Amino acid sequence: MQAPAMLRWAAAVAVAALLAAAPAAAFYLPGVAPNDFQKKDPLLVKVNKLTSTKTQLPYSYYSLPFCKPNTIVDSAENLGEVLRGDRIENSPYVFEMREPKMCQVVCKTTINEKQTKEIKEKIEDEYRVNMILDNLPLVVPIARQDKDAVVYQGGYHVGVKGQYAGNKDEKYFIHNHLTFLVKYHKDETTELSRIVGFEVKPYSSLLPYMSLVNFWCQYNHQFEGVWNDKKTRLTTCDPHANKVVINSDTPQEVEAGKEIIFTYDVSFEESEIKWASRWDTYLLMTDDQIHWFSIVNSLMIVLFLSGMVAMIMLRTLYRDIARYNQLETEEEAQEETGWKLVHGDVFRPPTNSDLLCVYVGTGVQFFVPLVFVGSYLGFKQPAIEAPVKTNKIPRQIPEQAWYMNPAFTILIGGILPFGAVFIELFFILTSIWLHQFYYIFGFLFLVFIILIVTCAEITIVLCYFQLCSEDYMWWWRSYLTSGSSAIYLFLYAGFYFFTKLQITKFVSGVLYFGYMLLASYAFFVLTGTIGFCACFWFTRLIYSSVKID
Repeated sequence: MQAPAMLRWAAAVAVAALLAAAPAAAFYLPGVAPNDFQKKDPLLVKVNKLTSTKTQLPYSYYSLPFCKPNTIVDSAENLGEVLRGDRIENSPYVFEMREPKMCQVVCKTTINEKQTKEIKEKIEDEYRVNMILDNLPLVVPIARQDKDAVVYQGGYHVGVKGQYAGNKDEKYFIHNHLTFLVKYHKDETTELSRIVGFEVKPYSSLLPYMSLVNFWCQYNHQFEGVWNDKKTRLTTCDPHANKVVINSDTPQEVEAGKEIIFTYDVSFEESEIKWASRWDTYLLMTDDQIHWFSIVNSLMIVLFLSGMVAMIMLRTLYRDIARYNQLETEEEAQEETGWKLVHGDVFRPPTNSDLLCVYVGTGVQFFVPLVFVGSYLGFKQPAIEAPVKTNKIPRQIPEQAWYMNPAFTILIGGILPFGAVFIELFFILTSIWLHQFYYIFGFLFLVFIILIVTCAEITIVLCYFQLCSEDYMWWWRSYLTSGSSAIYLFLYAGFYFFTKLQITKFVSGVLYFGYMLLASYAFFVLTGTIGFCACFWFTRLIYSSVKID
């Protein structure tokens, strides 16, 4: 089967599939449609992976000796959770809508030497526990001292390090008591409720902000008699008295052979926040001004380059074309100089042309990624023909000035495209490596448009200077000129690593630079393709505008 026939067949199958799905009345994407809950409806809390900004290495929640349900089931509900690499599973935590609970026992466990070591390592690396309720991630509210506001930290820390008063020995303490707060918005007519917030505070009401730890403290629970998961009554907290009983004066230390009792409280709070706005708190960003500064900075670069391109296209280039077309005698033609002189070599296939085609094709896929549609349209287009004939014998390139050295022009060409995006790049790296939300895609789209224009314009400018120097080997240089911005992206990634991240482990460093190398390479292919296509269009335009004998 020939390639065009295969593409037509694939397109027909895709259309048939769409038509077959057309009669469907509606569809549902989990996590998109709201869930309504009546009073006392069960609310299933799910656990997610353990994450750390210090190591960037995720672990499964049940890799630590936390309480487990009878059967552990994967509970990812939508494609986004899968693409993020989430490990969403069920948990033993079960709430009832608008039914507060006090000091609920989850389980009791005894940790061994291996588990003790693992918990201490996770505390040392500042790992956080992530949970999900009704597709909302768990957050810890933290009051800002400089402003009368609250910021939210995603997930709570496994534990903390600290010292007892009067003792310099550093100890590890695990968070074994959680106080959950579920915020809901109630419909006054139907009495149905929707969840709009999910918060937690791992703390001890007896010893808040103790000197021995710099965060929330823990319960070292105690009980009387023989342990029974459902009937044992703790002496450190009494759900019937609706308060914490002050019998424990020490937090839960992590030591091999020690028993740990995990407990939790849950309360409900009615909120004016509607379901459609429940993510606003998570996505609250106070740096819009910085984003606007990024846009203005990028626009200034584009205006500068646009002025240069306009000068070349409307003044210099127009004057060149008019002068070349007015040459009448053979003597005048022999004295001509500049870019017209290389018309017989400018469309000569470059070295390793097959490899260049692969790079350009890959870059195009990174740019409108519709593989089959693009290929189908491409096969239907006529073959591209050069506007001038290519000489059989290549012309000798004259000696170039130092500033037209390929390495110099390529490195210079990548600075401006990178300069147009580096501020926005900071927020992108922060969202990826510091586990923060990025949602201002309007800014990102504007920056992307500016990047395209900048890559195209800087490549055209340098390509024109190169042709004026009678150097017709523009193919690879046009690709590398804008593509070299990836070098600066990777260097900036290194700067970000050493100034903003706290990664100290070798494996984590390899993971970071490995991913950033792949991202930089993809950026190289994308920007290089933009520059090449712009330069290809430019050369065809100018050489089709002059009379060639």
